[in-house]
Amino acid sequence: QVQLVESGGGLVQPGGSLRLSCVASGKIFRIYAMGWYRQAPGKQRELVGSITRGGNLNYTDSVKDRFTISRDNAKNTVYLQMNSLKPDDTTVYFCNAGLRSGPLKGLVDYWGQGTHVTVSS
Repeated sequence: QVQLVESGGGLVQPGGSLRLSCVASGKIFRIYAMGWYRQAPGKQRELVGSITRGGNLNYTDSVKDRFTISRDNAKNTVYLQMNSLKPDDTTVYFCNAGLRSGPLKGLVDYWGQGTHVTVSS
């Protein structure tokens, strides 16, 4: 089985920074795209940004120039560096990874359990 475990959430003041990490473990052959999503209560989960295995990046407009995604393929880890945080960034952040558990296995999406980020003074 595969697990994605996020860490790094917490309380930060407006204008501050946080770095989220997500480690994938278990039966993994290859991880393709990895990404971060967020979901506020009563709202749909939205993409924050994603990164391909080769390093191509994509961000939603509201976080461009503030958030940076990176990954370490050797460690099966994706990061989300969040700077200039705003109260509107307060919500639960989820890690996502598309991966194969074997060379002949299909591509499956996995999700982490979520980590809370609160931006407040």
